[in-house]
Amino acid sequence: MTDLAEPLPGVAAARIRHAPTGYVLYVVAALLFAVNGTVAKSLLLAGFEASALSQLRATVAFLILLAFVALRRPSALRLRRAELPLLLVYGVLGIALTQFLYFAAIERLPIGITLLIEFTAPLVIAAWFRIAWKHETKPVVWGALATAVVGLAIVAEVWEGLTLDPLGIAFAVGAMLALVVYYLSADVQVRRPDARDPVSLTMWGMAAAALFWAIVRPWWTFPFEALGGAQPMFADAGPVVPVAALATWMIVLGTVVPFSLVVVSMQHLRASQASVVGMTEPIFATVIAWLALGESLDPVQLAGAGIVLGSVLVAELNR
Repeated sequence: MTDLAEPLPGVAAARIRHAPTGYVLYVVAALLFAVNGTVAKSLLLAGFEASALSQLRATVAFLILLAFVALRRPSALRLRRAELPLLLVYGVLGIALTQFLYFAAIERLPIGITLLIEFTAPLVIAAWFRIAWKHETKPVVWGALATAVVGLAIVAEVWEGLTLDPLGIAFAVGAMLALVVYYLSADVQVRRPDARDPVSLTMWGMAAAALFWAIVRPWWTFPFEALGGAQPMFADAGPVVPVAALATWMIVLGTVVPFSLVVVSMQHLRASQASVVGMTEPIFATVIAWLALGESLDPVQLAGAGIVLGSVLVAELNR
């Protein structure tokens, strides 16, 4: 993969300040995102639609961040006209659609398989840098891309026919493409000479996502009554907790905190480095979903998962 420490087109080069700090922050974010997969699936099992869950997540997260920024750094509430196009891309495609497509996918697929598909994003980023921006790419990266496809075919056990839900696979692939947009648009924004601080950047991204959902799904159609029930936290055998408590976890510890950590980490890392550290998320999420929801992969699928993750790692080491 080409070295993303090079400046992106039209963006001034920025010094990577402390990569180890970026890695630690992103691993913590990945763990929180992984736990949130089980929390979100519990909410989906409680009857929430993926679009309603995405709308709730983005809108309340925006309001929390808005209050924080207004108190701590009110000057960051000002928007520059030049920021708007990239903020809309970051918020609508990078945040709103990544969340929605992920939720839609885990309704139909195990969380681990969904994230395995989603986190082939680094390979797509490598292809984008070669095809769109004409950066040099080592042949081994293309071999890693082909090997990852083979690994995904093993996970899907294609020799037994299409055993995974086709629509679920389509949603997972869509989430992967949206994640590529998220990484690249965030990377460009934190490299700008007049870059925003990470919290206000996350806030405005959530604002764009909330606005998108308010247009697509007006708030008077939101199923507020679903927040009043209760749902087993870990499948049918887990403790029953209020749906509102699960929603609060999803918004605060599953959204506000990890999204902010990701953006802070990208002040120290580039898009390729951040996306590869994010590979820890499917590992964490698979273990958590196995323990909490009983979702498991058979030995052949685990081998395929190892091939996919190994391929992405090889691509990163040769970037």
